[in-house]
Amino acid sequence: MDDETLAFTTATKLAELIRTKQVSPVEVMEATLRRIAALNPRVNAFANLGADRAMAQAKQAEAALMGGGPIGRLHGLPTTIKDLAITKDLPTESGTFIMKGHQPTEDTPFVTRLQDAGAIVIGKTTTSEYGWKGVSESPLTGITHNPWKHGYNAGASSAGAAAAAAAGFGHLHQGSDGAGSIRMPSHFCGVFGLKPSFGRVPAYPVSTGDYTSHSGPLSRSVADAALMLEVMAGPHPLDFTTLEAGPANYTGRLHDGVKGKRIAYSPDLGHARVDPAVAALVKAAVARFTELGAIVEEVPTPWAKAGPEMIRFFWPAHMARLAPKLKQWANQMDPGLVACIEAGAGISVVDYLLWRERKMAYVSAINQWFEDWDFLLTPAVSVAAFPAEKLMPAHWPSHDWDWISWAEFSYPFNMSWNPAASVPCGFTADGLPVGLQVVGRRFDDLGVLQAAAAFEAAQPWADKRPKLN
Repeated sequence: MDDETLAFTTATKLAELIRTKQVSPVEVMEATLRRIAALNPRVNAFANLGADRAMAQAKQAEAALMGGGPIGRLHGLPTTIKDLAITKDLPTESGTFIMKGHQPTEDTPFVTRLQDAGAIVIGKTTTSEYGWKGVSESPLTGITHNPWKHGYNAGASSAGAAAAAAAGFGHLHQGSDGAGSIRMPSHFCGVFGLKPSFGRVPAYPVSTGDYTSHSGPLSRSVADAALMLEVMAGPHPLDFTTLEAGPANYTGRLHDGVKGKRIAYSPDLGHARVDPAVAALVKAAVARFTELGAIVEEVPTPWAKAGPEMIRFFWPAHMARLAPKLKQWANQMDPGLVACIEAGAGISVVDYLLWRERKMAYVSAINQWFEDWDFLLTPAVSVAAFPAEKLMPAHWPSHDWDWISWAEFSYPFNMSWNPAASVPCGFTADGLPVGLQVVGRRFDDLGVLQAAAAFEAAQPWADKRPKLN
């Protein structure tokens, strides 16, 4: 196979080709690294690339394969890890000069699980500074460019992972999502991303953001994400928030379909502004589910009206943990992050606890509402990609730190812990991808994957590739 064919072969197919010795791990890794060397300067998806280490591991994987050694489900598959997750063999710098050169002494558990299954970590993908914003730029790594349009936002703090997936820089990509940072870059870059139920994938160290950050897969097919999630998921003693149960049979039951499922659709959650081009593509995508045999209704979401004020309290409140860094580092930090930290620094413990009471009522309302629905469909994001040097699209009101106004659809389900995915549903007239958000009941990660897979089969998208040459 030529390099591009190998780059865009799905992980599930590639794993089979490797197991049956039709393709070698060395061949795959050489092709992947050549592609990255040629095209990543235009994309800037990597904070750190471990090419020599990855090549050495590919040779070990090939020797194990030829020698009849144990073969994992992800044997030889090039994989990336977001630069907020700790890794012992690659630096973890979190997109900030404050952490430049920081080298942890251990791996977070899901990295160990991926490597134990045979995945080869090729590098750490870029993130906004401490993952604070929905735009693909940081002081440390600069702009990560959307593969579909150079200079444009690749989205949120898992931008490097989504850009790498879209560009064919590896086959499996890990991201994390505290207010949409898996789903937003998936939307902007035209790939699939799943934020699982909270606790499905262990986090270590456990986040201090009131249990809103979730790790999950980004990929070029729903099946690849299902495979990756099966490997990453399951309880772990280092994370007291992980769920007791292990993952369901995501890959084996992926194509059960959505016939008879009750699906709610909200174009705006009752309050969100949405660009017309995005709204039209999402509405057309929703109609597909009726064709697939689901019962689809456009319905109100009365719980949603409390969300905007709530996220604008909690986002700076949680970023305020960085306030001690400002004295030494403010002039080397993202000015928007500095403004966000300063907005949260004066919040009192009393105010925080009172708002947390309101949050618990909000979460209860969301989960009670889902008793009547299997899934909720919405836009993943209100806008298509825009210039990455801007915090806001030019046609939206400006703010010194509040990027959330164009991302009102994602954060509710970080708070409520529901599984939620972004699946590509079309392109604007300018050729920019748009994502459909599929939200499921808490714990129904399998259902969200099944709904996304049904849509993917009805409206395929993985054959569409950005032109990077």
